[in-house]
Amino acid sequence: MNLRQLFLHRIAQTSTEPLALEITSAKGVHLKDIAGKSYIDLISGIAVSNVGHSHPKVVAAVKAQAEKYMHLMVYGEFVEQPQVEYANNLTKHLPQNLETVYYTNSGAEAADGAMKLAKRYTERTEIVYFKNSYHGSTMGTLSVLGDEFFKSNYRPLIPGNRMLNYNCFEDLEQITNKTAAVLIEPIQAEIGVGVPSKGYLEAVRKKCNEVGALLIFDEIQTGMGRTGTLFRFQKENVVPDILLLAKAFGGGMPLGAFISSREKFEVFQDNPFLGHITTFGGHPVSCVAGNAALEIITKEGHLEKVEAKGQLFDKLLVHPRIKKINRAGLMMAVYFEDFEENKSIIDKCIEKGLITDWFLFAPQCLRIAPPLIITENEIRKACEIILESLEV
Repeated sequence: MNLRQLFLHRIAQTSTEPLALEITSAKGVHLKDIAGKSYIDLISGIAVSNVGHSHPKVVAAVKAQAEKYMHLMVYGEFVEQPQVEYANNLTKHLPQNLETVYYTNSGAEAADGAMKLAKRYTERTEIVYFKNSYHGSTMGTLSVLGDEFFKSNYRPLIPGNRMLNYNCFEDLEQITNKTAAVLIEPIQAEIGVGVPSKGYLEAVRKKCNEVGALLIFDEIQTGMGRTGTLFRFQKENVVPDILLLAKAFGGGMPLGAFISSREKFEVFQDNPFLGHITTFGGHPVSCVAGNAALEIITKEGHLEKVEAKGQLFDKLLVHPRIKKINRAGLMMAVYFEDFEENKSIIDKCIEKGLITDWFLFAPQCLRIAPPLIITENEIRKACEIILESLEV
């Protein structure tokens, strides 16, 4: 069997129509397949490659660390310089109450850990979540996934959670003194970049304060500069009690985290001890990659250019078939009539050398989330391909 056949036979498939592109190299915003065809990556591996593919500073950090050591011991037992340095550098950009990092392997694990922390700290059981939310695919995160289609066949799930309508101020009254935490995305990604109304997140914060519930912000997609500030909550001026990061947090390597105060994390130390544990969370190679990416994002002027680049997409993507564009920085959803129309456009884009996708809960929307390093010329080329693909 050739490699494609082995892929279909040996790698577990989760859809009947995988893209099955055989990529042999990637650099910056460009991918190259086995035939030598080049593609512009307009989705960054779903908001992962914020500093682009194979950034030389990230590659150098990974090589240097791999030569020193890789896995040594389960999380939290040994003093590992890459973990400590990344956590220290990261928390310099965070409010004082977000001072302590618990590393995980992924965003779903970060969400699971955060829910455990909230329940243990508050001694309550209810997690409030929102319709059309997405936090992962583990049994824990499926229990707070806001779309029945994706979880109905896996029931029974973890009981005692409550789903509210996102952006509905009236529903916030259902947050009570039984609520351990409110788990919310400051921008709902998978509904097609759903930005909350002015004052909504402040209202959620206020209600949590009133009833003693913790506020968990899932910034797995919005974090690490995607919307023009390092974290989305900085634009909203609302500080969570627990912050979730993953995807771009690892600089292209697998890494997640939930971040809170040292005082809250103390509940994991006893009754029982090892209240949360992971073998590979905070892998030293992942940590140096993430730390290098953080330095690139914050010190090379990329954050300051995100909004202007997003505005250029807005300016160029004008066509009668485009219904609207929802955007926050370089996180965009281009709305079409229906999934069939959107899928045909996506297929044409890929044929013409542009990688894009749709959204889980908004299949009529074309996803745009390029590496933050994308240039003006690359934006113009990408938009040119999209517009060409719109012509019947």
